[in-house]
Amino acid sequence: MKRTAFYPIHKQLGAKIVEFAGFDMPVQYASILEEHRAVRRSVGMFDVSHMGEVEVRGSGAAEFVQKITVNDVSKLSPGKVQYSAMCYDDGGIVDDLLVYHRGDHFMLVVNASNIAKDVAWLQEHVSGDVRVIDNSDEVSLLAVQGPRSMETLQKLTGLRLSDIPYYAFSEGKLSGIKMTVSRTGYTGELGFELYFPSDPAIGERVWNAIMEAGREFDIRPVGLGARDTLRLEMGFRLYGNDIDRTTNPLEAGLGWITRLDKGEFVGKEALETAKRKGLSRKLVGFIVGEEKAFPRHGYEIRSDGSTVGVVTSGSLSPTLEKVIGMGYVSTEHARVGNSLNIVIRDRSARAEVAKIPFIQK
Repeated sequence: MKRTAFYPIHKQLGAKIVEFAGFDMPVQYASILEEHRAVRRSVGMFDVSHMGEVEVRGSGAAEFVQKITVNDVSKLSPGKVQYSAMCYDDGGIVDDLLVYHRGDHFMLVVNASNIAKDVAWLQEHVSGDVRVIDNSDEVSLLAVQGPRSMETLQKLTGLRLSDIPYYAFSEGKLSGIKMTVSRTGYTGELGFELYFPSDPAIGERVWNAIMEAGREFDIRPVGLGARDTLRLEMGFRLYGNDIDRTTNPLEAGLGWITRLDKGEFVGKEALETAKRKGLSRKLVGFIVGEEKAFPRHGYEIRSDGSTVGVVTSGSLSPTLEKVIGMGYVSTEHARVGNSLNIVIRDRSARAEVAKIPFIQK
């Protein structure tokens, strides 16, 4: 297993460590419920250094990123970030990712479980003056999220954090360390993601400084367990659960990042065909009625005794105090308010299609 620069800190704090995407990662430090609520109510910090960072350089970089992703990179200016995805020729999703326009080059932030696959995919499509550089092992990444995140971090930097728009970033020093400060995150809350050199000494310095700055707000370290419940409440897709090579962005509800009106890109023809024919299924959110059993990935979804879909994600929502989930259902059953039945361990739990996100931020 790989370990991030913060692994010694996680062990010192008594975190429960699990294998995730080839890394030893903290799933929780104390209570997932407490960590989730800390982010919603105040501030929490995640080690997400397992994510991948891939640079695309060269005179053909912009054209290449435009060709390999579904969003319109021509709309992205230096200092801005774009949510996007890469598709196979048949429209299936290679990965969802963030595209950073760093002026003279681009940085793609990809899912940890897909780093090797994504880099190979990028290399396969390179032509002309384009260089793909995998910097994943050289970069640490902390996410500081929650309503008090800006107040916490502002103590440690001369950057005016309030001047950084959502999905934008600045370069500067925080706790004396040069880093990229990005106003992004996977929680739906105000928050920042910090990219800096992967070194245990630097990591300890930054971690301790942030925890001290956030002490007055009762900052908490947060593990992967709460990261999952936070993202699910917002309806954010998780690769490997809600999206993968068998799903396309249109049926996954990612049509808003899929710019079929731009120039050619990998998967465009298949996606245009899918749109023209009409989607046979859609990813929907659902709220379970009185049952407290959790719907898991792969569980069957039924309507009037017939199978109409499959669960992709499910959990208790600490905010709503209800069981929520997402899954693909046939289009005719995708309307908000429709009744469904989730098969949970040979029992049928009543559910209702709900609007995503489950909570409004």
